[in-house]
Amino acid sequence: MKITKESFGKTANEEVDIFTLSNNNGMETKITNYGGIVTSIITPDKSGNLDDVVLGFDKLGDYLKNPSPYFGAIVGRCANRVAKARFKINDKKYRLAENAGSHHLHGGINGFDKAIWKAHKRIAENETALCLSHFSPDMDEGYPGNLNLKVIYALTENNELSIDYTATTDKATPVNLTHHSYFNLSGMKDENILNHLLWIDADKFTPTGKDYIPTGELKDFDGTALDFRKQKAVGKDIELMEDGYDHNFVLNNQGEFAKVAELYEPKSGRRLEMFTTGPGLQLYTANAFDGKTVGKKGRAYEKFAGLCLEAQHFPNSPNQPGFPDVILRPGKEYRQKTVYKFTVSLLSTNVDKAQ
Repeated sequence: MKITKESFGKTANEEVDIFTLSNNNGMETKITNYGGIVTSIITPDKSGNLDDVVLGFDKLGDYLKNPSPYFGAIVGRCANRVAKARFKINDKKYRLAENAGSHHLHGGINGFDKAIWKAHKRIAENETALCLSHFSPDMDEGYPGNLNLKVIYALTENNELSIDYTATTDKATPVNLTHHSYFNLSGMKDENILNHLLWIDADKFTPTGKDYIPTGELKDFDGTALDFRKQKAVGKDIELMEDGYDHNFVLNNQGEFAKVAELYEPKSGRRLEMFTTGPGLQLYTANAFDGKTVGKKGRAYEKFAGLCLEAQHFPNSPNQPGFPDVILRPGKEYRQKTVYKFTVSLLSTNVDKAQ
C-alpha cells in the first residue's frame, strides 16, 4: 500500500495538491485537498480490467471554472437544501447564503467543496489514509460558530474507501456533511447508469414540495417508483419520475453503522456496497446534466451519466423539528462514517430479488 503526493495546480492564491492512494489489489483513488474532492476511483472488473468509476475532470482548472456539480466533493456545513436560506436556534434567526434560487444548497456559495483543506498522509498495516482538516469561522456563509472539521479518507486492502467525519464547535450550529461522488460502475463504457441494479434498505422517504423542499412527512413508498427494497434497474421506473431521482430515503439503520445500499453493474460485474451511520440517503441520478459539462478525456456528460449515493441527514432538517436533530452544540462532537466497498461477481448478491 502507498500514498503519493503531487501538484494539482493552483487557485488564484494557493497551491493545490493531489494524493494517490493505492492498495495491493490494483485499486487506486485520487483525492485533492481542494474541496476534499475524489477525482477518480480505479477498480477492476470481473475480467481484471481497470477503469475509473466516478465522474469528474482531469484538471483543477475545470473544477474551478465550471458551475459546480459537486463532483466527488465534501459538502457542508449543511448538505442538501435549507428552505429560504434561514433557520432558528433557540429563537435566534440566522440567514444563510442563497445559491439555489431563494434557498441554500450544499453549504452555500463558498462551501467546503471549494475550500483548500490542510492534508497529511498516514499509512497503517491494512490501510492508507489521507487526513484532511479545515477551520470554518463564525458566520461563514451565515452559519454561527467556529467549526473545526476533520475528514479521513482511507483505502483498505478489502477495496473499501472509508470516509470518517468529525467536527466540533464553540456555538450551536447545524452540521450535516456528505460525500458527492457520481458513480458509473461501467467505467463510462455505458453512457448512463440506467442498467445498474440498485437496492436501498429503506421503507420511507421524505416527500418534497416546490423546489425539492421536504414537507416534513415520512412517507411509505409502497407501489411507487421509489421502492428499491427489491433490487431493480435504475431505469426500470425512472420514466415515472418527473425528472429522475433526487430523493432522500429514510434508512432503516436508525443511525447505526450498517449496509444501506448496493449498486451492481452486470456487464462489468462491479458491485458497490455502501455502509453508513447516516440516517438518510440521497439518491441523485444526474438529472440536470445535458451534455454541456465536458469531463474526463473530453467526454460530455449527458443526463443520467452517473448517480450519487449521499449519506446524510434529511434535507431542510434545521427547519423540521420532526427530523433527526442536526444542531451540533459546544462540548459535543459530530461524527459520521460512510464506507464504499468495491467487489466483483458474476451476479449481484441481491440478484434473486431483481426485477
